Amino acid sequence: MSVISLTTDFGLRNGFVGVLKGVIYGIAPDVTIVDVSHAVAAQDVREGALVLWRTYSFFPKDTVHVYVVDPGVGTKRRAIAARLGEYYFVGPDNGFLTPMLEDAVQSKRSVEFVHLDKPTYWLPKVSRTFHGRDIFSPVAAHLANGAPLQDLGSSIDDPVRIEMLHPEKTSTGWKAHVTMVDIFGNLSTDLPAHLFQGRTDILFRLQGVVIHGIVESYGHRAVGELVALVDSEDYIELAEVNGSAAKRLNAKIGDVVEVLVSE
Repeated sequence: MSVISLTTDFGLRNGFVGVLKGVIYGIAPDVTIVDVSHAVAAQDVREGALVLWRTYSFFPKDTVHVYVVDPGVGTKRRAIAARLGEYYFVGPDNGFLTPMLEDAVQSKRSVEFVHLDKPTYWLPKVSRTFHGRDIFSPVAAHLANGAPLQDLGSSIDDPVRIEMLHPEKTSTGWKAHVTMVDIFGNLSTDLPAHLFQGRTDILFRLQGVVIHGIVESYGHRAVGELVALVDSEDYIELAEVNGSAAKRLNAKIGDVVEVLVSE
């Protein structure tokens, strides 16, 4: 079974997501298509990258991850495909793959990139504004059907990279950042929980509000309290019990979370 995932900023109001799937099924009718998200903020490459980064490795190896957050569509930006470790990726060369590439380099996994310059693997007619339909979806389908990556385009070694935020060690703890705001308004950060080595006597400060300690889960504090906990991927998360920490703190992706560790 071949799997293709889709991550876009298209939303579901129009038929954009549906037509991606239609193109894929027309070329690779036996694949399984999985929606990662279609609610990435419009044109927000960094947010989309973080969404896929937190999910891609949970898929079966050889999954083809298609990403279409593409503010540069129709310009000179390249269309690319890549194999990073055990996964394929197809989309615009706009830095979206930076965190996945960092993972592969850090763990010394294989890295291959190609510029999608072989129209044989595209739809016959390519628009200037919808490469997700006309280039990325057909290329992903051909990959899922077994087409070798190197047959899809010319090899490149200079993919665009964007600056990604990482937690920074300070004299009093860490400076972390909000990396995801989920549908409940919970705020995941880029701070791995293992850095605390089981300690819970930590202070977190966001937007001038201090949260004391780390709890096991949301239900360990009263409704309306702000809490810090370890999320499902072992990163520190800030939440409001039965509420929205994002709304209460007026927080967004990229906001700094000050982490204070008592001596």
